[in-house]
Amino acid sequence: MTFLMKHKLHFIVCFLFLIFSQNIFSQYKEFKLTQYGDTINAINKEGQKVGKWVIETSELRGEPGFVEEGIYKKGEKHGYWRKYSTLGDLLSVENYIYGGKAGLQQYFTFLGDLEHEETWKGYNPDAPYDTIAVYGTGSGEIVDYKIVKAQPYSVKDGEWRYYEAGRVTRTEQWSNNNLVNPKAPKVTTSKQPYVKPEKVDKTPTMMDWEKKHKGKKYVEGATHL
Repeated sequence: MTFLMKHKLHFIVCFLFLIFSQNIFSQYKEFKLTQYGDTINAINKEGQKVGKWVIETSELRGEPGFVEEGIYKKGEKHGYWRKYSTLGDLLSVENYIYGGKAGLQQYFTFLGDLEHEETWKGYNPDAPYDTIAVYGTGSGEIVDYKIVKAQPYSVKDGEWRYYEAGRVTRTEQWSNNNLVNPKAPKVTTSKQPYVKPEKVDKTPTMMDWEKKHKGKKYVEGATHL
């Protein structure tokens, strides 16, 4: 490649980068570029976080540092967010809808084992009203339902599972931030009719043994229950 061709290629790259930069500046008030030229940690003209974000949190008061990555939509976390240790180990996978947790959330140990799972119900802006359960005092049973105007929220809702060595060790059932106490399993006892044991005919040896030891309280070699 001649010097002139290299010069032209360099000019084209710089020109394209200038156009790209001007386009970014027109959209965002602040942003960062990765080593691959991807835009992250952008703040739009309205001051809202938008697009992909990578947030690094340093170690503080003995608590280990971590890195989060996910998407912001109109200033709120939206979609899947992943948290990693500073060594790159996956610690959690969370799902958000407009800033609130929604659906399945998973948390892992530093060894990569699944520690526990949570389920949450998040606010749906397309549903202006919501139906919530009314629980009886102290009974944990649903006695009624009522319709309320939906507000931005995030509540525990569904089954929570806790793991150890890959096995479920404990579960919790939640309904709109209320812990539903699991009902004790019904114990069914079926009464069987009494059946008289069949009479066993004694052998001649057994009858001789009884005659020989009749009236004795203790017989050597015998088993007493």
